[in-house]
Amino acid sequence: MSYGRVRALNDVSFDVAEGTSAAILGGNGAGKTTTLAILLGLLLPTAGSVTVFGEDMLRHRYRVLPRMNFSSPYVDLPKRLSVRENLVVYAHFYGLSEIRRRIAEIAGDLELEPFLDRPFGALSAGLATRVSLAKALINKPALLLLDEPTASLDPETADWVRAYLEDYRAREGATILLASHNMAEVERLCDDVIMLRAGQIVDRGTPPALIERYGRETLEEVFLDIARAGTARDRRDGDHGEAVQ
Repeated sequence: MSYGRVRALNDVSFDVAEGTSAAILGGNGAGKTTTLAILLGLLLPTAGSVTVFGEDMLRHRYRVLPRMNFSSPYVDLPKRLSVRENLVVYAHFYGLSEIRRRIAEIAGDLELEPFLDRPFGALSAGLATRVSLAKALINKPALLLLDEPTASLDPETADWVRAYLEDYRAREGATILLASHNMAEVERLCDDVIMLRAGQIVDRGTPPALIERYGRETLEEVFLDIARAGTARDRRDGDHGEAVQ
């Protein structure tokens, strides 16, 4: 995937088994957001193919999108609409029936009932994150893409949300793909970890396997090893005047 002369992703290829949770990890600029945007059909790759649930996303993404959803605390919902109005809009986007019942159900699950008639723009950062998650779950997606799912949440609420996501995956048989800088969260939620650096996959494995491979005690230490190796390499390339894509 290229933006002009800048190569954001370079020969990135991976698959995620249905019903599992996987993480895409990497530092800022590693290509995580670009990867998620391609999977959502928001960006068209300059080369290669994308297949979700057996469908070619470049040709038939509208067959797949009703079974997917996405949440990020960095993507705002319309601020002047209430929480309820936002959820109604997205429920209609996904063609849901019994919209009132579904909104009541998801608001109850995420403890949002007292805030349903409050404008989204008036919510705290933590509440806004929970509403974004409610939006992402409104259609009971079979594939849930999450970007920093517990950002801005206090530790207790974040723990509760992680438990909810674990339960949701088990109950619905859903597949979860997340990008996160919270390594403890990744260790808890994910069966598989894909490590990106400078738009390339540099390693992959289960959290315990990666920890053992690098001789570390936590996934955060593994992340730092990989990130620092990339920084050292970039400095060496820079000393020789080489352009790094």
